[in-house]
Amino acid sequence: MCFSPEADLVGGTIIMAIGVDSLLHVERRKNYIPIAVLPVIFGFHQLVESVVWFGLQGHVDHFFTHLGITVYLFIAMIFLPIYVPIAVLLIEPSRKRRYITMPFCLIGIFVGVLLALSMLAGKYGATAEPYHVAYHLGIKDSLPLVASYVVAVCGALLVSGQRNVVIFGVVNLIAVAVIAKLTVDGFASVWCGWAAVTSGAIALHVRISSGRYVEDTDHLPADGYS
Repeated sequence: MCFSPEADLVGGTIIMAIGVDSLLHVERRKNYIPIAVLPVIFGFHQLVESVVWFGLQGHVDHFFTHLGITVYLFIAMIFLPIYVPIAVLLIEPSRKRRYITMPFCLIGIFVGVLLALSMLAGKYGATAEPYHVAYHLGIKDSLPLVASYVVAVCGALLVSGQRNVVIFGVVNLIAVAVIAKLTVDGFASVWCGWAAVTSGAIALHVRISSGRYVEDTDHLPADGYS
C-alpha cells in the first residue's frame, strides 16, 4: 500500500478479507492457523497505518495518531520478526526442517526484544512523506538490526520444506533489496505494504495444501518439498 491513507484503508480491508478466506480453508490442520492468519494481521496493519497517515495530515486526534504509530511499530518491529519464523516452523513437515527453522526463531526473538527496548525508551515517531510514512525508532546504527530482521523473517521462509512458502520468501527477499535501494526512511512502511499484498500467496498456499492434509506429518520424507 503506502501510496496514500485511502490506499491503506481499501487495501487493508481487501487483505483482511483474503485472510478470512485463508482461515476458512484451514480445516483440521490447526498448525496452519498461525500462518493462515497472517493476511488478517497484515490487513489490520495497513488499516492502522491509514489512521497514522490521516493523523499526520491533521484529520485524527493526536492521541489516536500516537496510538496508531505505537501499534504499527509494535506489529512491524516486534511482533512480525518473532511471529513469522514460529508460524513457518509450525507447518514444517518434518523434525529436521523444524530444527533448521529454530535458529531463525531465536534471531527473530532477539531482534524483537531489542526493538521493544528501543520503543520503551520512547524515542519513536513518524512523519508523512509524499508516497509513504517514514517511521523513526531513534536507533543510530540500525543496519545490523535490519539485517537480522530480514534474516529472521525471510530466512525462515527460504529454508521451509514447502515450495510455495519458499517462493513467498524469495519474492519478499528481492523486494527487500529493491525497497531498501529506493527508500531508506520509508522502508518499514513500503515493505510492510508489499508484504501485505503478497500475503495473498499465503491464502493460496493454504487452499492448495488443503487437499494434502496428512494426519501424521512426521512420516513424510525429511527433505521432501510439499
